Order: sequence, then structure tokens, then C-alpha cells
Amino acid sequence: MPSPTAAQGTVVRGTVAKGYEGVREEFEATFAEERAGHSAQLAAYVDGEQVVDLWGGPGMEGDSLTGVFSSTKGAAHLVVALLVQEGVLDLDREVAHYWPEFAAAGKESVTLRDLLAHRAGVVGAEDGFTTEELADDRAIAEKLAGQRPHWRPGTAFGYHALVIGALTGEVVRRATGRTMQELYEERIRAPYGIDFYMGLPEEHERRVLDIQPMDPTPGQKRALLENAPGPQSLTGIAFNLNHPRPTVLEDLPNHRVIRAGGPASVGGMASARGLARMYAAAISGVGGKEALLTPATAADFAQIHSIGYDVVARQHQAFGLGFGAMGDKYPFLGARAFGHGGAAGSQAFADPSNGLAFGFNRRRYGFRDDNDAQVARLAKAVGEAVGR
Repeated sequence: MPSPTAAQGTVVRGTVAKGYEGVREEFEATFAEERAGHSAQLAAYVDGEQVVDLWGGPGMEGDSLTGVFSSTKGAAHLVVALLVQEGVLDLDREVAHYWPEFAAAGKESVTLRDLLAHRAGVVGAEDGFTTEELADDRAIAEKLAGQRPHWRPGTAFGYHALVIGALTGEVVRRATGRTMQELYEERIRAPYGIDFYMGLPEEHERRVLDIQPMDPTPGQKRALLENAPGPQSLTGIAFNLNHPRPTVLEDLPNHRVIRAGGPASVGGMASARGLARMYAAAISGVGGKEALLTPATAADFAQIHSIGYDVVARQHQAFGLGFGAMGDKYPFLGARAFGHGGAAGSQAFADPSNGLAFGFNRRRYGFRDDNDAQVARLAKAVGEAVGR
């Protein structure tokens, strides 16, 4: 029996295409497992056409925006993929070719490919970052240019959680004279009508729902305390716990300075519609426009480059180039599925094997294991509907 405090009475709104009724049922079922107050959105496209558009929970509308944390990395690295596809960037050139200052402290041989695969070892600053610095990718990049890597580049990999978009973004800026955010807006978001922003204009603030803090069960609270990283550990440095005012991750996108700056690692604001439409634009095209990526480019960026024990996350992970290898995370997906999730529980990906683009977004910060299982069920339900 669901807890009386569960969100089981939530009315799910929105539409699904014929044959996707089971997705709606699965989405409705997830609310019975959540505490009261849970809000979420779910969207999916197949071959560039939207087939799922659902939402529910207090305050949530279909066009509500929340911070999507590391799902932002997917938007940022679509920009990099486009520039590689066009020959502007070379994956196997040293980062220092574009950004000479990066060669300091033993990083001279780090390639763009290494950087995108989380193999560079530059996961954070020795003294951490202020919130204002985390909102400014150029400030992060300047501070890390001279940083000594925390492992010999190429010998291991570890999630560059708060800084990867600033590092790859500086390469983009040096090569093009434009920021990652500017190119994303001009080349991807605006022309494809994507409700996913890296740098939220003031006029969209009315649609923003602040991220709510996690509401852990007693067992979840114990697990969080038992696994809490020390501030000077690799995990602590990567998540800015070593700063005198440590970052409270769940609160980060609730700061207007983060939303406005749109840092390319964690600062995106999106709806599930925007998450799914972005990946549909990447592999299929939407609104009569061609796909952003060729099949060859999508396959290159989805190809696993780092797999095994992540020395920052302290667990098994698999990365392509700037994206997660989603077929490793969700075995029912195609081997060349790629995308990225975010800390509160957002998830978005493309599966070129069946033309699927998926987006999920939630307002309350989720407990990782439970949220991963929930998203897996939803993604599988969509995938099964596609295959019928």
C-alpha cells in the first residue's frame, strides 16, 4: 500500500500519441511512489515527431522550467560536436593548441578528446569557487588553466562535474571567438525552437520553479551520511565542498546569477519538452529542419571512451565524448544511445537505433538510486511503445 503521504492523488495532464497509452500509465504510477508534493514532466519524440507530453504535481505546467544541472552538459557538447563535424575543432589536437595557458603543470599533452572523456584530471580548484565564479565559465577556465591535474592525464577518468563545460567552452571560445552559450543560442536553441536555455532571459523567470530540497527517508538519510565525501577528497573538490562556503548542489540553480550565466556544466534551465526536443533535433531534426548531427558524428560522440571505476563518482560509469554512454546505463537502449542526466533527477538522451529522443524533469531533488530506477522504467515504457 502506498504511504498516505504519497503523491498518489496527482492528476497527470498532457497527451500521448496512439500506442503510447502505456507510457502515461507508467508515469501516473510513479506518483504513487513519491512523497506528497512531487512534480515532474515527461516528453518524447520519435523520428522528429512528439509522441509524449505529460506533466503533473503542484505548480507544474507543461512549460515550467527548472534547473536541470548536468543535463546542461548535453547542450554544451552538442555545440562541440557541431564544431568537430564542421572541422573547426579537432578531437586529437592538444587543448593547448587552442588554449596555450592550459599547457601548465603537466597538461601539455591533453587532447580535446581526453578532456571530453573526463580524463584530464582537472576536476576543481585547490581553494574552490564562489557561487559567482561557478556562474562564469571564463572565470572557472582562468582559474583552472594553471591547475595541476589530480591524476596523470589519461591514466584514469573522473567526472569533472562543475567544470567540464567551462574547460571545453574555453576551447570553443579560443577557436571561434564565441562563447558556448552564444553558439548554442544561435545554432541550436533558437532555430530549432528548443525550450532549454544556457543563460535564461529575464522574461522567462515567471516560468521557473525553484528546485526543492531532497526529502529523504530515514534509510536514505543514513546512506547519504555514510557516503558523504570529505571536502579534500576528489569528490569533494569536484563538487566544490573544499570552498570555505561549500556549494549546496540542490540549491545551485535557485540563484539568479546561475540561471542568468548559464554555466555550461550545470546552469541550464529547461522543461522536459526542451530536453527531448534538443535530442530530437540532434538525430532527426524537428520542425522541417535537418538533424544537427550526421550519423557518423553522433556515433563518434556516443562511442565509449571511458568506462569502469570513476575516481570522482566512486562508482561504475561510462562516458562517450561529453555525453554519457546511455546504452551502458540503460541496457534496453541501443549501443549508440547518448545523452546526459542531471543531479536533481532530470534525464535526456537520443537513441539513433529507433529515432527516440527522451526527456524527463522533476522539481524535487531525487535520491539517485531510486530516481535512476524510476527513469529506467519510464524510458523502457517509451522504448517498448516505439517498438510495437
